Amino acid sequence: MQQVDRTFVRFQGRKLIYFAGCDYFRLASHPRVLEAAAIALERFGLNVSASRITTGNHPLYEQLEKSIVQFFDAQTATLASNGYAPNLMVAQALAGEFSHALIDERAHGCLADAAQLLDCPVIKFRHRDAQDFRRIVQRLGNMRPLVLTDGMFAHDGSIAPLKEYLSALPEGGMILLDDAHAAGVLGKNGRGTPELAGVSTKRIIQTITLSKGFGVYGGAVLGPQKLRAAILAKSRLFSGNTPLPLPLANAALKSIAILKSDKTFRARLAQNTARLKDGLKGHGLPVEESPGPIVALVPKNAKEAERLKKRLLARGIYPPFIKYPGGPESGYFRFAISSEHTPKQLDVLLNAMI
Repeated sequence: MQQVDRTFVRFQGRKLIYFAGCDYFRLASHPRVLEAAAIALERFGLNVSASRITTGNHPLYEQLEKSIVQFFDAQTATLASNGYAPNLMVAQALAGEFSHALIDERAHGCLADAAQLLDCPVIKFRHRDAQDFRRIVQRLGNMRPLVLTDGMFAHDGSIAPLKEYLSALPEGGMILLDDAHAAGVLGKNGRGTPELAGVSTKRIIQTITLSKGFGVYGGAVLGPQKLRAAILAKSRLFSGNTPLPLPLANAALKSIAILKSDKTFRARLAQNTARLKDGLKGHGLPVEESPGPIVALVPKNAKEAERLKKRLLARGIYPPFIKYPGGPESGYFRFAISSEHTPKQLDVLLNAMI
């Protein structure tokens, strides 16, 4: 499968409309982003081939961290070479500082891995269930927990109830928020689920990826200076890892600048999301009530799944049927909407789904 023309893929000899992946603004193929990568490749080469704490701390990395800080209005940003790593870096830096790790039962695998590094008991709470979360907190009594949750869950676009978690969080507790799918996408300024929920990030460690809303690669930890210092001092993943290639760092700088200056991307994405979800609701189909640009459809059985696959292909749509850890074991359809899909493409999808 090869992605072509922003909203299409070439699959088994056919050009099909593509409603999958996580490139919500299609910035991975934006001409100015590609140009920035090409310029950096020619000017700086591909790779620093060294850890940032030795000889690999290129000025581009510090520029990118500064740009992320400004975009998210954060105190600091610490780059990671990919989007999976930031939560692991945080866990290595804060190991032994919390009494418990409380984790959403459907949290992303990187959070589950991070919980194992925190050197404390790990307790799961029901998915996005603030009442169950509060019950666990009250049962444990005197504690200093670190809460691990996605901001926007990738499987269906649902949103973590941050306000409720914060209101129940004991003094000294923190939230480690994997905002990979919401960064750049949700909130008035694209600052993710905290901005969407209207909550302070004082008790939130926000981790992001640059490979989804920003369309490039890499990740970052957003938080106070004390956390950054702990990561640099204690995270083996940070200190022993080669940072992201320089062309990607320069491309990310351009991508962030584009999303910061042009808010029509988020406006179009919101319009497209509402168009599809409203259409589905109008035909009585269940839809997650959130601004997340994802629609999940779980078929009742294998025959129903095969029928929908054929219907999508007949209408020129790639069938995004996936099996992913944490999702339905039998698989499901995950439709991802982008700002660059046309109303006609969305209507073709709607008619195929109803």
